[in-house]
Amino acid sequence: MKSADTKIILGDSLQVLNSLSDNSIDLIITSPPYADQRKSTYGGIHPDKYVEWFLPFTEQMLRVLKSDGTFILNIKEKVVEGERSTYVLELILEMKKQGWLWTEEFIWHKKNSFPGKWPNRFRDAWERLLQFNKTRYFNMYQDNVRIPVGEWAKDRLKNLSSTDKIRDNAKNGSGFGKNISNWVGREMVYPSNVLHIATECNNKNHSAAFPDGLPEWFIKLFTNEGDVVLDPFLGSGTTCTVSKKMNRNSIGIEINSEYHTIAVENCKSISSEPKLFAQIYE
Repeated sequence: MKSADTKIILGDSLQVLNSLSDNSIDLIITSPPYADQRKSTYGGIHPDKYVEWFLPFTEQMLRVLKSDGTFILNIKEKVVEGERSTYVLELILEMKKQGWLWTEEFIWHKKNSFPGKWPNRFRDAWERLLQFNKTRYFNMYQDNVRIPVGEWAKDRLKNLSSTDKIRDNAKNGSGFGKNISNWVGREMVYPSNVLHIATECNNKNHSAAFPDGLPEWFIKLFTNEGDVVLDPFLGSGTTCTVSKKMNRNSIGIEINSEYHTIAVENCKSISSEPKLFAQIYE
């Protein structure tokens, strides 16, 4: 089996994206700096300027993504003076104008989020994972992320009523009925769009590192071995290390030289002979 190519690039993400070929990427998954956060590392972007700042990146990502590829954006609105910012919603609308299709929204439930007390809200225990595509026909390998049917099936499917055996209209008038008997004997089912994954406890020497399970789940869902995964805001390298473990080619871009070094070392550590290219873009 051919080993995966991993490219860890030090440089400005927009400049590097400009150098990539059209329609060359199967999956983009990334978590850019949120508005007014990670100021000590990335300078911080004011919420009022965030959409203007990020749109040039999404324009290039739209160009390099294959027509059947997928873009997953991990992002969350911040609270400003007791009110949620709207910059994420504004970004979605502007990306649609660029030609993106906003096809799905996943929720990342952070199972180990810290408790706390605020006067007008509760702790943040989830983040958005926005799915964008170029067309309605994209690669999606749903069987790769199936999960056990669950304990509910033992009692619920034991004694089926007559209406459980036909597809009738839902009682709430929504029009969506279901044939419960279809689930009899099934051991695996498709998951929901809520991902229950703990945050990265040791942070991998980065202020906001992905947990491995996050890119792993989307890589399973949207790619095959040998496909190309891109993370334009790589941080400490999680997307590339996970891609390498799963035999996907990957490109990671990081502007901070310290994190670039960490990402390179993290990728090297998962193989005795890693096929790794550390590059610098001036």
